[in-house]
Amino acid sequence: MKPYGDCTYCGGEVVECVQRVDYRLHGQLYILEGVPTGVCQQCGEQFFTADTAHQMESAVTETKGPMETVPIPVIAVK
Repeated sequence: MKPYGDCTYCGGEVVECVQRVDYRLHGQLYILEGVPTGVCQQCGEQFFTADTAHQMESAVTETKGPMETVPIPVIAVK
């Protein structure tokens, strides 16, 4: 059994790879490195197993501080 199944949006094949993931919690943006992610080969949608989602939340809520901080430009589109 495949851990992700087919894409729920387009029906494409979902393949697991390790990625950098943008994760938001309480309005704060975190960048998580090395996250096992199911990625649809057709539309690019990302999927996570329940275990991975739990690990991501725990990493953000239980970590004492980030490994590094990077500036992120914010641009308004008019």
